[in-house]
Amino acid sequence: MQDVYIVGIGIHPFGRSEGLSGLQQGANAARAAMADAGLAWPDMEFGFGGSDSAGNADTIVNELGLTGLPFINVKNGCATGGSALIGSWQAIASGAHDVGIAIGFDKHPRGAFNAMPAEYSLPDWYGEAGFMVTTQFFAMKLQRYMALHGISPTSLGRVAEKAFRNAVHADHAWRRSPVDLDTILNAPMISDPLTKYMFCSPAEGGVALVLASAKKARELGRDQVRIKAAVIRTRPPGSFEVFAPSMDIERGGAPTLLASKAAYEMAGIGPEDIDLAQLQDTESGAEIMHMAENGFCADGDQEEWLANGWTNIDGRLPVNTDGGCLACGEPIGASGLRQVYENALQLRGLGGGRQVPGDPRTAYSHVYGAPGISGVTILER
Repeated sequence: MQDVYIVGIGIHPFGRSEGLSGLQQGANAARAAMADAGLAWPDMEFGFGGSDSAGNADTIVNELGLTGLPFINVKNGCATGGSALIGSWQAIASGAHDVGIAIGFDKHPRGAFNAMPAEYSLPDWYGEAGFMVTTQFFAMKLQRYMALHGISPTSLGRVAEKAFRNAVHADHAWRRSPVDLDTILNAPMISDPLTKYMFCSPAEGGVALVLASAKKARELGRDQVRIKAAVIRTRPPGSFEVFAPSMDIERGGAPTLLASKAAYEMAGIGPEDIDLAQLQDTESGAEIMHMAENGFCADGDQEEWLANGWTNIDGRLPVNTDGGCLACGEPIGASGLRQVYENALQLRGLGGGRQVPGDPRTAYSHVYGAPGISGVTILER
């Protein structure tokens, strides 16, 4: 397997972009990423791309040019962007190609995601009971976790407060105004214990990353950011993930536990070696649970971490430095690639007001999607 580098990054701002389709936002991000790499569309040897609500990603060739390149569509829930990246990484690591592009974009309507039970091999009663509305499922799972491990509502609020504070300095974020802790905790309750500021919102946006082999990266003078690990896993027996209709008496692991373990082994490092992390934060509780599942702390230790500010920009492990899904919103196809975009930017030292101090050298991204798919990517400068 040969080394793979991220040589170009591009993003179309998240939020609402009236008059632009999701496809067009993805194409804008792709043009920005190729310009960043000093390349053009005819230079791309392949593409992987994903979208959930904005059409087939391969139709982006109508915007970028009919060059005949192979383009693979990816649809893996909220892990779509991360999965497109892993496919692109494999295409280069295997030696099949020297340069290619991963693209993710989406344009969701306002309101909660409207998943259908049949799409996930579930009976109609599951939807009729309200659990296809993910706000309810996440709240139910979180209540159990909080009771088992002593997590307080204040910690949920601190996660959201940090997200909005970080996003002030992120040009691509949707929600860029700080929100104080009291306002977050006393906001209208959506699904107990989560208030309206503790959830991400379906959004619009696009992200693209240009990947290259070591030889090509050196030719371009862009061999600074290397992909040390890229892993995706599905759920093992006994896990309890989004859209699960029941919980096993004998509990098992979780897809994130499997993906993180495999990624650390591939990179040859451990969680203590990571300088910053982007973790799936569909809601505040997800970030808290994923801190433990990715090996950064033990279950329950999040209370101490958040109270001491250890996940802040200047903390022990900065988490979701651009505000994550909570502040950026979640266009499903683009969200996982946004995490890696942010990490690459940080490793280049271009984070501006949200730049992690201390010359970071390793960056971790974790994406999680229905019905229990987890992807982890580790970058190294």
